[in-house]
Amino acid sequence: MSRSDTVPEMVAHQPGGDHRTRPRRRGRALDVAILEATLAEIDEYGYAALTMERIAERAKASKASLYRRWPSKVELVLATVYDLLPDPAGAADTGSLRGDLLVLLRNAAKLLAGPAGAAIRGLISDALRDPDLAAQLRHYTRGRSVGAMRDIVLQATERGELPSGTITMRQLDAGLSVMRFYFLTHGGPVPDQVIVEIVDEVMLPLLRAAAGYNAR
Repeated sequence: MSRSDTVPEMVAHQPGGDHRTRPRRRGRALDVAILEATLAEIDEYGYAALTMERIAERAKASKASLYRRWPSKVELVLATVYDLLPDPAGAADTGSLRGDLLVLLRNAAKLLAGPAGAAIRGLISDALRDPDLAAQLRHYTRGRSVGAMRDIVLQATERGELPSGTITMRQLDAGLSVMRFYFLTHGGPVPDQVIVEIVDEVMLPLLRAAAGYNAR
C-alpha cells in the first residue's frame, strides 16, 4: 500500500474557504464529522480510491486533524466500520433464540450491503498482504460480533431455551463467519433466505448441541 497519502499537511485545501475560518469542532463532534466523511467517500468513490485529502475536504477539517487521530487510511477506515457496528449491549430480545439470531444476522447483512461492506472487502484485500492489518481487522470485527452472540446466548439460557453451559468463542462466531464468507464470495447483499438457512441449519443446531454437551 502506498504511503503517499499518509504525509500530514497542516492545512488541507477547502472548497469554498479555509477550514480555519469556520467554527472549530472538537472531540466527538469532529470525530463524527470525519467518520461520516469517510463513509460518504467510500460510498461515492470506493475503498481503493479513498484518500485522506478528500476525506479532510468533505469533513471540512485539516489533514493534520485526521492524522492526529488515525495515523493511516487503514486505521481510519477500521474506526469508521467499527463505529457502525451495533453496541453488543443492545442485543435484540425478541422472546426467542431463533428470533434474536435472525435480527442479529439481518442487521449485519444490512450493514454489509452498504459502504461498510465495500470498506470491509477492501480491508480484507489489504489484510491478505499485511499480517498486522489482518490482526487489527480480526480484533475490530470479532469483538463486537462475539459480544452480541454472548448476550443472545445468555438471554436464551435465562429463558430456558439453552442449558446453562459454556459456549466457546469459535462456536459463538460460527454463524456470522458463514455469513461473512457468503458475502465475500458471492458479492452483493446476502439474501434473507440464506440468513434463515444459516440460523436454522448452522447456528441453532450448533448452539443447542454445544450448550448441551458443555453443560455435562
